[in-house]
Amino acid sequence: MNKIILGVDVGSTKICSIIADVRGSDVQIIGTGTCKTQGVKKGAIVNIEQAGSAIRKSIHEAKLMAGVDVSKAIVSLSGAHTKSINVSGSANVMDREVNIDTINAALSFAVHNAGIPKDYSIVHVLPHHFRLNDKEHVEDPIGMTGSRLEVDTHIVTVQTASLENLKKAIRLAGVEIENIVLASYAASIAVLHEDEKDLGVACIDMGAQTCELMVYDGNSMCYNDFLGVGSNHISSDMARFLNTPLKVAEEIKIKFGNLLPSAEEQGRVLEIPRIGNNEETIDVPLRDIYCVMGDRVKETLRILSDSIGTSGLKKQITGVVLTGGMANLKGMREFASAAFSPLSVRLARPTEIDGLFDNLKDSSSSVVVGLILYGAGNFTNYEKDSQNNIRSRHNALNMVESDYETQTQTMQTDSNFQIDLRDLDQPNADGLENQAGNTSSSQDEKPSFLQRIKAWSKDLF
Repeated sequence: MNKIILGVDVGSTKICSIIADVRGSDVQIIGTGTCKTQGVKKGAIVNIEQAGSAIRKSIHEAKLMAGVDVSKAIVSLSGAHTKSINVSGSANVMDREVNIDTINAALSFAVHNAGIPKDYSIVHVLPHHFRLNDKEHVEDPIGMTGSRLEVDTHIVTVQTASLENLKKAIRLAGVEIENIVLASYAASIAVLHEDEKDLGVACIDMGAQTCELMVYDGNSMCYNDFLGVGSNHISSDMARFLNTPLKVAEEIKIKFGNLLPSAEEQGRVLEIPRIGNNEETIDVPLRDIYCVMGDRVKETLRILSDSIGTSGLKKQITGVVLTGGMANLKGMREFASAAFSPLSVRLARPTEIDGLFDNLKDSSSSVVVGLILYGAGNFTNYEKDSQNNIRSRHNALNMVESDYETQTQTMQTDSNFQIDLRDLDQPNADGLENQAGNTSSSQDEKPSFLQRIKAWSKDLF
């Protein structure tokens, strides 16, 4: 596979684009562009024209550096307006040998069982456990003999209106969307080690305005969550506490950001301007500033720890990997180790790629590097992507178009598929609330198995 890949991470504070030359298994970065974000707030497009303009600048800069023209992009999607569900599907095995059509049928039936609302669109259908007849934990069922294939999936959906706004912004930037990848999923591709995946792991991308969590167990992501809080909230907390301009608070955070200050550092005093009157200043002990930082970080980590507990997978994982710009705060690993105990904690930067520029080696670039790796083949085997194609690591089967597209769409229906997505942007840490990003597949008025079969058959024939 020889191709040019463009990855675009639409973040809340910066938009980063990377162009890579992929030749077989070799990936080389040949261009990059970064632009300050406009028209995006906490992962959501709030002004299409502004967002499109910023994305265009980032892509243009990457194209100039790479010396190539690219017409399609793999784009990150924030978890802000997503809902996820874990649900199973099954299919009879024709001719007693599993092929790609068998897997496709099982995944499509899982989508049917999910009862996805009409105003939501599928981003990922991720198979994390296969079963063939009575054989559990089948890693790759292709070519195996059996009569019935079952699959446990994690389905990620997004509000269609939110997705369309992202697509419009990308088109305004002059490119079409090749694929869309959940940001936490992309980050995990860039930072997780194979042994961590084998043992089970949580990965958290800690950004400026959001934290995005995913849990990896089995063969893929099987839980994800979103928290509308990031490192910018540390600055806003300090601005309120000190009654100083937000710009000043941000400068203090960057210069003195440390969750484990020494006694000498805590004893220092800063002279800080008052908001609305730069001539009026106050003296503030750094000790107080460190307390504000620590309180916000502790509360954020507590909510994320609670989310891992809510997933029901805490006993299945052995560690937590932190990435993203907020993870760079001094002392974050120690704070996180206390919050996620007894799980181990690792701070991660994106995996090394040939040609990776120095400015992309920071953990804040994990998502965009993950987008490139996704396009190069580092996806969940047999997942259905945002274009409803099955992606397979078998060369002959890679990017298999789904024959069940119409069937899947007609299966979608209004249901009890609901999650309380609450805005967690509060003036201080005490006001933060937990937010669910995953829901069970059980429903109060779920149709019987026979009714579902009849509906499925009607749609097919």
